[in-house]
Amino acid sequence: MKELRLADLLVGLSAVTDLGMGQPIGSAARACLLAVRLAEIAGLSDVEARDVYYTSLLQHIGCTAFSHESARFFADEQSVKQATQVTDFNDPKDIFLGYVPTITKAAPPGERGRTLLSALVSSRGITDGYMLSACEVGFNMARRLGLSEGVQQGLLQIFESWNGKGRPRKLKGEAISKASRVALVAHYASLFDRMGGSAASTAAIKKRSGGYLDPSLAETFCDHAETLLSDLATVDVLKTLCAEEPKPELVSPQWRIDETLRAFGDVVDLKAPYFHGHAAAVSSLSERAAERLGLSAEEVAGARRAGCVADVGRAAIANGIWEQPRALHSSEWALVRLHPYHTEQVLDRSETLAPLAPLAGAHHERLDGSGYYRRSAASALPISTRIIAAADSYAAMVEPRPHRAAMTRERAAEELRSHARAGEFDPDVVDALLEAAGHATSRVRRDWPMGLSDRQVEVLRLVADGHSNRAIAEQLHISARTAEHHVQDVYAKIGVSSRAAAALFAMEHNLLGPKDW
Repeated sequence: MKELRLADLLVGLSAVTDLGMGQPIGSAARACLLAVRLAEIAGLSDVEARDVYYTSLLQHIGCTAFSHESARFFADEQSVKQATQVTDFNDPKDIFLGYVPTITKAAPPGERGRTLLSALVSSRGITDGYMLSACEVGFNMARRLGLSEGVQQGLLQIFESWNGKGRPRKLKGEAISKASRVALVAHYASLFDRMGGSAASTAAIKKRSGGYLDPSLAETFCDHAETLLSDLATVDVLKTLCAEEPKPELVSPQWRIDETLRAFGDVVDLKAPYFHGHAAAVSSLSERAAERLGLSAEEVAGARRAGCVADVGRAAIANGIWEQPRALHSSEWALVRLHPYHTEQVLDRSETLAPLAPLAGAHHERLDGSGYYRRSAASALPISTRIIAAADSYAAMVEPRPHRAAMTRERAAEELRSHARAGEFDPDVVDALLEAAGHATSRVRRDWPMGLSDRQVEVLRLVADGHSNRAIAEQLHISARTAEHHVQDVYAKIGVSSRAAAALFAMEHNLLGPKDW
């Protein structure tokens, strides 16, 4: 099989993290390119420079990890992320005269009081929770992608500060990964340059030197800022970044594409417990339905891969919308209808992933033209697209949503057949898909990973779904203290300490029960 450069895949998919952070597509790539050039000026070795490259490129890979929790405090967590990135939390004036007024003003009408209260009362807990979740998810994503120990540690420490006041372990100075330190300088330098030019960039780095940032690396940047930033402004960042990957380049076999896409699908599904395992379910159903319909090996692979990443555009939409328990307002619905567009834009940035863009971007289109976002009709929807659309619809039906409980498989099957009779789905595709969904027998699994017991898997599923210890206790008819012990035992066995990382583990190992086909 032909080998492919991992950089080509990840540069394209880095746009997911841009969307999740509320930043323009290409922001992560821009910061990464600056980090690579800063690493060269600072005299890092080839191994260190390669760790910098991937740490910087993926530094916000866990951006969706705390979205569900954040939605309890903020209606629009993305505007909060935007404000957080430009705030110096070592400076009380920056917090109370910049951060708090900014996020309050950016809050939707009717939500400003809640946003202000959350910022004043719960900001430390929210920040700590986000950093812990994002770091653990970043670490585990690097592991799943086969990246080095240096990159794994770089992402685990990406929110540590030179002065020891960072998170999650409060590492200080040289104890912090060099990849993290370089990536952090480049992130702030690129961010403030985009917002206000080189003068704003240099001022921001000087202000954070010795606090957030390694003072030596900050000084190196400031000494070469004019050259570094002017070069950055003259290149096509996405294309140049692949060309400037430090040697030796990392290559992946074809099978690694599937694991990479699965990992990104899983991390976007972290946005809310309602979505956990959705990408994997759509991918599996699409593959099996395509096989039953006699599609070629290439078409089967395309359906499987596009199914994995069809919903990466969800990262661009705030959880305050996804988790509404009521019917969406027209303005909210307009944003939701754009998530397939965002998916297309993400995939189209990569030469390797571009062929998947039209398949994934059409997963809400319908044969009668009633879908979105293009309102395409049958003549514009090839068989692979029809399969993914039906798989996405069926998988969503058997999953819970904020406004409804999960349907039984039998009811979901009947709903899908009803929509096919109404002209929305291809009847042959629906028949193949429902056969692939296996409405006959359910598998019973007892040989769980990491030595988990049946009870611990049950607890893990409840944790992944966002239940508190008290809610787990009520569900399992045990005491809250016993539930807490169960949760801690599960965390210890699988090596995590946050709900998001536990959910990612559950998705990786197909432990989410109802979607285990």
